[in-house]
Amino acid sequence: MTQNLADASRPAAVPAARTTAATTGASRGGWWRDAVIYQVYPRSFADGNGDGMGDLPGIRSRLPYLRDLGVDAVWLSPFYASPQADAGYDVADYRAVDPMFGTLLDADALIRDAHDLGLRIIVDLVPNHSSDQHEWFQRALREGPGSPLRERYHFRPGKGEDGELPPNDWESIFGGPAWTRTTDPDGTPGDWYLHLFAPEQPDFNWDNPAVADEFRSILRFWLDMGVDGFRIDVAHGLVKAPGLPDLGSHDQLKLLGNDVMPFFDQDGVHAIYRSWRQILDEYPGDRIGVAEAWTPTVQRTANYVRPDELHQAFNFQYLGTGWDAAALREVIDVSLDSMRPVQAPTTWVLSNHDVTRHATRFANPPGLGTQIRTPGDRVLGLRRARAATLLMLALPGSAYVYQGEELGLPDVTDLPDEVRQDPSFFRQAGQDGFRDGCRVPIPWSGTEAPYGFGPNAGGPSWLPQPAEWAGLSVEVQTGDPTSTLELYRSALAVRRAQPALGAGTGVEWLPAPEGVLAFRRESPEGSFVCTVNTTGETVRIPAPGRMLLSSAEAVAAADEVELPADSTAWWAV
Repeated sequence: MTQNLADASRPAAVPAARTTAATTGASRGGWWRDAVIYQVYPRSFADGNGDGMGDLPGIRSRLPYLRDLGVDAVWLSPFYASPQADAGYDVADYRAVDPMFGTLLDADALIRDAHDLGLRIIVDLVPNHSSDQHEWFQRALREGPGSPLRERYHFRPGKGEDGELPPNDWESIFGGPAWTRTTDPDGTPGDWYLHLFAPEQPDFNWDNPAVADEFRSILRFWLDMGVDGFRIDVAHGLVKAPGLPDLGSHDQLKLLGNDVMPFFDQDGVHAIYRSWRQILDEYPGDRIGVAEAWTPTVQRTANYVRPDELHQAFNFQYLGTGWDAAALREVIDVSLDSMRPVQAPTTWVLSNHDVTRHATRFANPPGLGTQIRTPGDRVLGLRRARAATLLMLALPGSAYVYQGEELGLPDVTDLPDEVRQDPSFFRQAGQDGFRDGCRVPIPWSGTEAPYGFGPNAGGPSWLPQPAEWAGLSVEVQTGDPTSTLELYRSALAVRRAQPALGAGTGVEWLPAPEGVLAFRRESPEGSFVCTVNTTGETVRIPAPGRMLLSSAEAVAAADEVELPADSTAWWAV
């Protein structure tokens, strides 16, 4: 199944820094320390061939848009060969491109074009599990008990008189037991295999040296292709506690993120990432590893980015924080304080392909979590989302932008059940199963679906787009100074021009009224102040300096300024 590509081992071209600010970031010890990284969900970004599914040629055609937006790097969710049981996070061949997305030649051309435009490319890597159609797993099933291939996964005999019960009480993140029983080649019931996610996603056994060897080879394959780094899916899940002990709770999913689990955030994962760091450091151009690590605390997340491990880790504690000044200040302080001892940059993220878009989360009452099924007050949600974006981009470290958030897209909360494809939607007691709402293809142009997503007017899209998205397209928002797209473009341009944004490891909090955040950032080139009004009322404060940008129209009078409700302003001091 692996595709071959001539000249795949060529040295990678390192994108040139596009501005003085970008060069400054590199001189501090790595472009990634203050980079703005844009997540592309390939199914939903751009369709190059008109079949209704986004693909690599479509992404390649839109790279100039991302350059002009002002981001530094593009992270691609999986495009590997896959049966698509979990939208590509069930990988059958890690060295092949799924035909629905294109070919390895398309991937090569995309990487080359991105580098020519000054953009870096980060690809998703899925090391916790494979597809059940992976050659290793299929051979393990065919060869039956005793096959060496079974040692590369977690096959276990069941409990009970006839092995009819799962080996332990672990539950799948998608709902139901984390074990599925196999049928032996002679047709009799056989052993069980572990899958922390869907049954089509058997977990690798990372105690087996062949698994570690294979993934070191996969890393080199894509590094030789020229990618600039990897986002590591379920980075906290590779190592399981010895003996796979029972957890003893029948409400396990509520415990996730609150404690170290026998299948998540085990200390043994760090040896794996130390070996990967050695490989990344062999290549020129600051190749990086980014951990998707759901851990109980930011302090434990910091373990993944110690100097000899990965470079970044997603800050899910920040993503899950509501629109509240005190809560935001606390998570910002804890995040910065936790990363400082390991000399890693803090990351900031508001949305991704697994959570309700923040324009919809902020439109709803607080405390509903990151999966929300109601649209809420969309005007309020967008106002808060714009303000939250300027806050995020003013913090020291690296920021992640999920495709479409620059358009102010809300979640699509009313998708009919018959079009949903999230695997957890079809299983009981798992995740809510409504991730499709944040994965609807983004609108580019035109007045009717698919809004320029594909080359054919009125053509298909794999998930239906709402009629109101005609007013949110890139075409409509471009040139409108009040649009969310132009706010993002302006914010990213200011961030490049103001070295204090993104740089450093801390903020200086300034006195502010209740419900308002104000902090200063310093650099040799000058000072910067960010003010955030999280209240529902206009607040009058002393003007910190010359206003650079505001998420809503702020009124300045003499030495004071009126900050509108739910708004953020940037100031040069």
